[in-house]
Amino acid sequence: MSTLTLTNATYKYHGAQMPAVSGVNCTFEPKQLYAIVGPSGSGKSTLLSMMAGLDLPTEGTIAFDGYDLARLDLDRYRRESIAMIFQSFQLFALLTAMENVCYPMELCGIKPVDARPRAMNLLERVGITKEQMRRFPSRLSGGEQQRIAIARSLAAGAKILLADEPTGNLDIDNTKNIIDILQDLAHNEGYCVIIVTHDLEIADKADVVYKMRGGILSL
Repeated sequence: MSTLTLTNATYKYHGAQMPAVSGVNCTFEPKQLYAIVGPSGSGKSTLLSMMAGLDLPTEGTIAFDGYDLARLDLDRYRRESIAMIFQSFQLFALLTAMENVCYPMELCGIKPVDARPRAMNLLERVGITKEQMRRFPSRLSGGEQQRIAIARSLAAGAKILLADEPTGNLDIDNTKNIIDILQDLAHNEGYCVIIVTHDLEIADKADVVYKMRGGILSL
C-alpha cells in the first residue's frame, strides 16, 4: 500500500515573507479520490510539487510509505512511485500514443518488446483504440490526449497519481469521462488519486475534499 503522510509540511520561497504552504498535516491513502480546491495563489500547485518530490519542505516532512522524501532517491521516486497528470497533457509531440506510454517503462529498464503489450493494455483500459494508438498527439482530441496521459502515468507502476487540473482543457463530456476513469482507478484498482482542481464536479465525486487558502490546508 502506498501512502503519503505530511507532517507540519511547510514551504517558503526564497525571499518571501510568508510561506506558500504552511503547516500541512494529513495522510493520503490508497483507494481514495482526493480533491484539493482553492483560489489561484492559495498554494495548491506548490503543495502538489512538494508531494511529487520536485520541491522539499523547508520545514516539516513528507513521507512515502513511512520514508522521508528528503532521504530518498527523488529521481527514482518520481520515476517509479508517483506519477503526474497535467492540464496540458504533456505528451511528446513526435511520439505516437503507444510510444508515449512505452517511454516511462523503457526509462525503468523494461525492454520495448515487453513494454508494448503493457502499453496496449493500459491504452485499451482508458478507451483508446488500436488505430488511435498509432496516431501522434496532434491528430488526437483533447479528451483522447488526456486519456493517453493517464495511461502513461500508470505505465511505470506508480500507485499514487497527482493530477493538476486534469480536466481544465476539456469539454463537459470528456471531463465526465476523465473523472470516471480516475474514480475507477481509486475505488476499483487501489490507486491513491490526488487532484488539484477548480472543477466542482470533481469535488462532488471525490471521497475527501480539502480546501486550501493562504497556504493552509483544511477539510
